Amino acid sequence: MENGTYFYLMLFENIGYIRYAIFGLGIILYCAIVFFNVLIILAIFLERTLHQPMYILISCLSVNSVFGTAAFFPRLLADLLSDTHSVSRAACLLQAFVIYSYASNENTILMLMAFDRYVAISKPLQYNNIMTPRILSVLISISWIYPMLCVGIAGILNARLTVCGNKLWKVYCHNWEIIKLSCANTIVNNVFGFFIVTTTVIMPLSFILYSYVKILIICRKSSLDFRRKAYQTCIPHIVILLNFSVALFCEVTLSRIAHLELPIGLSIILSLEFLIVPPILNPLVYGFNFPEIRKKIIWIIKACK
Repeated sequence: MENGTYFYLMLFENIGYIRYAIFGLGIILYCAIVFFNVLIILAIFLERTLHQPMYILISCLSVNSVFGTAAFFPRLLADLLSDTHSVSRAACLLQAFVIYSYASNENTILMLMAFDRYVAISKPLQYNNIMTPRILSVLISISWIYPMLCVGIAGILNARLTVCGNKLWKVYCHNWEIIKLSCANTIVNNVFGFFIVTTTVIMPLSFILYSYVKILIICRKSSLDFRRKAYQTCIPHIVILLNFSVALFCEVTLSRIAHLELPIGLSIILSLEFLIVPPILNPLVYGFNFPEIRKKIIWIIKACK
């Protein structure tokens, strides 16, 4: 095989019979992720009373989870049962595009959720005039199109690189690992990568932090009943945000800091947390904490029986 035409995922080498246990766990996790997220999507789609900005944004998170994990789990499961672990450069770049789009989309959707809660709590009388269906559609479109456009451009820049190796020390195709194989100047890739991180990670997280600080200030000056209702809707969002932020921090830290010496198993688990934990935690948190969603999910399960 021509150098640079195929990549080899080296972490699948010499894992022995433990691959079958990992395969079993992987297929259970993937089925659970698809099942729970599809339930959330159906519950919100079928129940007209849930056609409100907060619930529509929750369904966007579930769609994004299905989108991102579809690029990771099928390939992972196939590699666990395969004796060869090569992947064409085009397929590798496509997988990296979907996975990084998923991560970027998650941040922008969480930013919209924080904005929605801020408007609902700080300007309740003007909420329906601000969060109209048209404005919500535009915001959701931007939150999907902009990150995917940025990640797509980064993928094109990576595709133009001349690589001097073909071994990726990951269990999925990773942009930074591909860039490290390059024998050409990567300053453009690095600068654009920093731009993507700034606009799809740092800026959304800063806005989210600002929104929830303002919400806390408003709640301190409000009645006990108002605070209770505000916390009831905001706490699930904060839990999801903290979980995803920690998972993303682990992935970025392990990718960029080469001298971290961790056991290989722990390193793999931490680097995959952003692809496994949020997609399964999100629907569970929202399904259990919002009675309207929970009731519709129970109705769907009973109807299927």
